[in-house]
Parts: sequence; structure tokens; C-alpha cells
Amino acid sequence: MEQKVKIKKHNKEENLEQFTKEELISKIKSLTAHNIQLKNLLAKQTSPEKIAKQSKAFDFSKYQFQHVFLHLLYLGWDYKGFVVQEDTTDTVEHHLFEALMKTKLIQDRTSSNYHRCGRTDKGVSSFGQVVSIDLRTNMLKNDQKELLKDSNKSKNQLNYCKILNKVLPSNIQCVGWSLVGESSSARFDCLSRTYKYYFPKGKLNIQKMRFASEKLLGTHDFRNLCKMDVGNGVVDFKRNITEIKIEPIDKQQNLYAMYVITIKAKAFLWHQIRCIMGILFLMGQEKEEPEVIDELFNIEKYPRKPEYSMGSETPLNLHYCQYENLNWNYDAQILDEITEKLNHFWTFYAVKKEMVRDMIKAIENIKISKKLPVVETKCLSEHLVQHLKTKNYVPLLKRQTCDSLENKIEHYMKRKRIELIDENK
Repeated sequence: MEQKVKIKKHNKEENLEQFTKEELISKIKSLTAHNIQLKNLLAKQTSPEKIAKQSKAFDFSKYQFQHVFLHLLYLGWDYKGFVVQEDTTDTVEHHLFEALMKTKLIQDRTSSNYHRCGRTDKGVSSFGQVVSIDLRTNMLKNDQKELLKDSNKSKNQLNYCKILNKVLPSNIQCVGWSLVGESSSARFDCLSRTYKYYFPKGKLNIQKMRFASEKLLGTHDFRNLCKMDVGNGVVDFKRNITEIKIEPIDKQQNLYAMYVITIKAKAFLWHQIRCIMGILFLMGQEKEEPEVIDELFNIEKYPRKPEYSMGSETPLNLHYCQYENLNWNYDAQILDEITEKLNHFWTFYAVKKEMVRDMIKAIENIKISKKLPVVETKCLSEHLVQHLKTKNYVPLLKRQTCDSLENKIEHYMKRKRIELIDENK
């Protein structure tokens, strides 16, 4: 019988003697930044204005709360990820909780029964992020029957999107909300997650990329197509991709025509899509054959991931999270306001794009007029990956490899960061 194992994290104090010099330096820098952050927060909290505001404390005990799903969008390019971090306030989640507390929709995070659907990384955007949370209503506790009679359409219901969007940054917005059961979780009740990744056609062989992408469908062990997060307890790398397609966005086809790949699965691994894009770009650039994907799935033959570059985080978008039996509340006025904010971003990004394109054309005209030699340019997709510095291209399966899963587990066990537990005992 195959032995089942799981990883359990220790909650004990870390043994600093087992850290390397580089790890200790990194930890000191992190703690120093965190201390500065705490001092700044403490200074703000003890200001005269803050003390005056705190003297009129909001009495949360008077009000009813209800469990809801919030549909959020954000442009993640200027943020260091979705999840709150100790050494920075520059995360989407930090701004979300600042808005929730400022508007008195929650008392604090600890008591808010909060779950998130996806942990998007630094620079990654989302149109379909969903969180579950207990939010205050404007109903007093003795008005419970009136609130529950028809919560979604009650005239006394707070407009959560309108309230939050007034204080959220314009590149983070609440699109809609839905009343759900108290035990509903945005993370655990999600049926599937759909990501989109945008890229220019350049000189890519799109048909070859499509053929290669079809090999990703179904259940496979993706340890060679992700970043193994063993330190956080991930030892199972089997995932099931249920849908994948590559489609043009622009009707007019040229080097600058844009494409989008859509990938759907119940759950994804850390950097899985960015690793997939790094490999698909190699196929599109005709540096590798689609059959390489079959080899990467053969973990007995290739137990160690070869070194290669991931796709950039900038084009990645958590586009849609699927749930059952949700009654989303969308307000036409709120959607119009969000559209205007997005139009603002689009206008400036589009102007910058055309300005750069005009410069490229001007340089081409100079070279033509001066009869200068024409040098073949890179495929545009190469700008979306950080290439390994080698003079000559090394085939993927002949490159240096990373540690195997077994070596990583042994490494973290020695550091006493994790322990294996035999579930059969």
C-alpha cells in the first residue's frame, strides 16, 4: 500500500543556529523593515487627531453581521501581491482591510471570518478575486426578522461596493457582493479558477503552442512546471487542468497582435501558470518541441525540474472564480463608476503604447533612409521572460536541474521546519 504523508509545520521558535549567513541577513532586514512599519503605525495611532477619533468608539455590538462574498478587481502591477505581508503595506489585502475598518464594516480582521479565493503574487492582477467575510449591516440586533426576510433586496441593506469604493484605491475596486451561509468559504467552496495570460504574437508559432498546450489538459504531476512550495507544506503536485485555449484578441494579425491564453482548473500550484508560459514560449519560438511537455510529466525519468525562465507576472490575471448558487448583487451605477476608473487607466496605457510604437516606426524609417543594415529583432515574447545567461541555447532536458521533491523534503526536515506524519499509523 502506498504510504500517505502530510507535512506539519512547527509553531516552535526557530533555531537561528541552523540558518545560513544569507538567511540571517535576510531575516534581520525583514525584521528591521517590520519594526519601522510598526513605529510608523504606532506614531499614527497616538496622534492627537487619532486619539480624538478613538474617544468616540463605534459600538459594533449593537449591529447585526452577515456573511458575504465580495467580488473584487485589482490591477496588481504596482502591488507586492494580494496577501498582507509583515514588512510592507503595499499589498491589495492591506488596502482592503484598511477600507473595511475605516468604513466600520468590520471591527478587526481576527473576528471577521475571512477567507480569500486566490493568493495572487507580486504584479499579478485580478478581475475575479472573491473573498468571504462577516460584514456589519445597518440593522440593530432587535431587527433580525426584518433583515433576514429578504437580505439581498432589503431597503435597509448597506451598499457594500459603494461604501468600499469610496475609500479604496482606484486600482482596487469592489464589483459585487452576495449573501451566503455562515460556513461558506471563498477558498474551500470554489469549484474552479480561471486565469488569463496576455502576450504579443511577435514571431511565435501559435499553432505549435496550441498543440503543446493540449498536452497540459487532464490530471498530471506538475512538479516540473511550478515552483515547489515544500516549506509551506505542499507535497502533492497533481493538478487537473480542465480547459486551455489560445485565442487572438486583435483581428488584424501582425507582430504586435495580442493573444490571450485561458487556463481553467480547480486549483493551481505556486507559479504554475508562469512556468507553463515559459515553456510554451519556447515552443512558440521553435526552440523546443511539444513532446518536451510529455517528458516533463514523466517524473520517474525526470524527477528534477530543469532550470528555465518563467513568464512575467505582469500579463497574468485571475479572471474568474466559479461557485454554486450565488446571487450576486451588481449595481449599474457602481459598475459605470468602475468602468470610468478603468477607462482612465486604459487611456494612459494606450497613449503610452502608441507613443512607443511611433518611436519604433521612426527608428525604422531612419534606418531605411540611411540604408543602414537591418538586424533581426527578438521575438516580442522574449521580453516576457528573464532568460538564463548562456551564449548558445541549451535544450531544456539537458540543462542543470533543481533539487528533487525528496531532497527538498529532507532539507526542510533537517531544518526542523516541517515533519512527516504517517497517516496510516
